[in-house]
Amino acid sequence: MSDRILHPEFLEQLQSCIPANACFTDPSDCYAYGYDNSRNHQLPHAVVLPTNEDQIQKIVSLCNKYKVALTTRGRGTGTAGGSVPLHQGVVLSTENMAKIINIDPQNRMATVQPGVLNQTLQDALAEHQLFWAPDPTSAAFCSIGGNLAINSAGPRAVKYGSTRDNVLGLHAITGNGQKIKTGVQTTKGVVGYDLTRLIIGSEGTLAIITQAYLKLLPLPETKATLQLFYKNIESATEAITKVMAQPVSPCALEFIDSACLDIIREHSDEAIPANAKALLMIEVDGSRDIIKAAVNSISASTENNGLIECNIAESKSDIEKIWKTRKVLSPALRTIAPKKINEDVVVPVSKIPELIKQLQIISDKYSIPIVNFGHAGNGNIHTNLLLDETNPTQANNAQPCLNDVFELVLKLNGTLSGEHGVGIEKRDYVGREIDNNTLELMRQIKTQFDPNNILNPDKMFPIVK
Repeated sequence: MSDRILHPEFLEQLQSCIPANACFTDPSDCYAYGYDNSRNHQLPHAVVLPTNEDQIQKIVSLCNKYKVALTTRGRGTGTAGGSVPLHQGVVLSTENMAKIINIDPQNRMATVQPGVLNQTLQDALAEHQLFWAPDPTSAAFCSIGGNLAINSAGPRAVKYGSTRDNVLGLHAITGNGQKIKTGVQTTKGVVGYDLTRLIIGSEGTLAIITQAYLKLLPLPETKATLQLFYKNIESATEAITKVMAQPVSPCALEFIDSACLDIIREHSDEAIPANAKALLMIEVDGSRDIIKAAVNSISASTENNGLIECNIAESKSDIEKIWKTRKVLSPALRTIAPKKINEDVVVPVSKIPELIKQLQIISDKYSIPIVNFGHAGNGNIHTNLLLDETNPTQANNAQPCLNDVFELVLKLNGTLSGEHGVGIEKRDYVGREIDNNTLELMRQIKTQFDPNNILNPDKMFPIVK
């Protein structure tokens, strides 16, 4: 794929595919579309903001004709560089495709365009006493299309499954400009291959999603949240495995390690016991008739010799106060280490104690602070390397340190990413997790969808030299 300046004839035809006010070529207009939350940046030659499927089909066909790279973008909240246009070319933003086409309470289904914000959808569904399970931390800013592109789920995945588990079907335009429909509009269906789940998580490398049929769930009548402080990591992770082994499924099970607690102490007035070295935040939901029993079941499973304090909140204000502790963390980390390396590794739940123990050893080895928090119920731990690039030792050690982190995760039968995606940040490590035969099959699938390799090229898989 060439990074050459776009041919004037191509630009003229591109502008005929879409209204004039929805196509930008001035670098000052295009600049903001060249980066995401990974802080990587590449200036696209052109940006288009289509409003319908026909416009997208024309754009894809034109990019095929001229062999121009086409990168689809939601709201740029991703942290892996998935929406950064490596080969410049054209960025297609779905921000103007933000319609909630239909909400069908009887069949618990919503039909949406990809540019709808997650929180906008949740607010609309709440009026019908429904919700869509995926709830990433960036829900107020991220789009449904972006959630689908990287299979981003959030804390509720521990009970309700990942994004793939909550989508019935899709409309999309493949890399060769063909319109396709995948999946069903029912909660069961086994006709043909499951292309819906294949496209979800493919990071815009196979097709551009133009419409999605989402599976909805009834809002629970009530919630309760437990905040548990522990003396050490071992007792906290023992509680995690016991919680996940008992019959009641929490709707969220979040873990925060000792280093994170120290940061929260420094940046907020939250009341954290001085001897606390780990924090669990566990949320349960359901009917009012069963919530007490659910809390009791989970609470009993969290008790061990390391438990310092257990706070239980049932009112909305008390629950929000507890979650405030967690929400303080990300902004504080950005302040402390703006160049931090943020990974979202996953290991089997039973391996979390070993993961945290070995991460501390790696941290000491390379003199780079590592803090850990995340969705412990899934074994999905956000591992943050608090890198100071002005420190020569840390700057030189960053990549070896990250290498050891990934080697550890794979040794523990884990995976390199749970919900942030691969993009360019993890691309060169993928071959360590996926064998060559499987990678080759994946590349062949990419070729079937996108024969000219115009859709988000050089993402997800190691580059073959």
